[in-house]
Amino acid sequence: MDPKDLSRGDFLKLIGAATAGAVVLRGAGLDLGEAEAALPHLVVAKGGNTDAALMTSRAVAALGGMGRFVRPGYHVVIKPNICTARAPQYAATTNPTVVATLVRLCRSAGAASVTVMDNPFGASPATAYSTSGIKGAVEKAGGRMAVMSPLAAKWPRTSIPSGRRLRSWPLYSDVLRADCLINVPIAKQHGSTRLTLGLKNLMGCTNNRGGMHSAGLHQPIADVASRLRPELTIVDAVRILVRNGPTGGNLADVRRKNIVIASADPVGADSYACTLFGLHGTDIAHIRAAANMGLGRIALNSFTIKKIYV
Repeated sequence: MDPKDLSRGDFLKLIGAATAGAVVLRGAGLDLGEAEAALPHLVVAKGGNTDAALMTSRAVAALGGMGRFVRPGYHVVIKPNICTARAPQYAATTNPTVVATLVRLCRSAGAASVTVMDNPFGASPATAYSTSGIKGAVEKAGGRMAVMSPLAAKWPRTSIPSGRRLRSWPLYSDVLRADCLINVPIAKQHGSTRLTLGLKNLMGCTNNRGGMHSAGLHQPIADVASRLRPELTIVDAVRILVRNGPTGGNLADVRRKNIVIASADPVGADSYACTLFGLHGTDIAHIRAAANMGLGRIALNSFTIKKIYV
């Protein structure tokens, strides 16, 4: 395959596999293929009311550890959902402890930088970042919060080779340049798509969300995901929002689940998260579209799930 045909993640993983990662795995008596095959495709960690950090770290460890995704010197972008200014208990924004734990794990894996960013629509970035609790948690963990620039040059119209509705779209340049993209949505109800999980969370990487709605929304979500291809998806289901999403605002709409889902398969992660709402991945049109594009597996009985209780 020509290197220019590889996604960012595929290319970097090939390089990493040829160097330190391969040495470590062979030292353990496994080649890369055997090591990958021995790992679960998806991990579900469940804990108590105060165990968000432990659930997150245990889920990543069971998936092979952060070193599977982040190598020394990497510049990592973490994309949570910070759509508006809500405190964590309203389940409209990603749990700050989950995000901060991922920052710490990336730094421990040797990341040169860990930048956390989103593109809020319900409040200014400064207000949303602060009110959500994510800014304080990230900075305490050694990460950096970044405001996505309004300058058009930071949103280049980017080719989407496998896109079925969108063949190119403006995407944020810092996300495109990252060595590793970690997608960290919160699981919640959504008026337009029934649910918003990992795949839809990537809409925050464009400055033309309205155009995606006009283009039919579901297939465009899958198209954008096919270009961004996060290396790791962590679904925050510590609390979930079951009504009046995506911005919520009523504690009566929140359910405490105390679950963190981790997978390198963005479709699989979303498909499992659907079950927390009594749904299947096939019930959500953009998850079906992503599966049809080969971005992951939608049938939960088609891959290995490891459940951990912490």
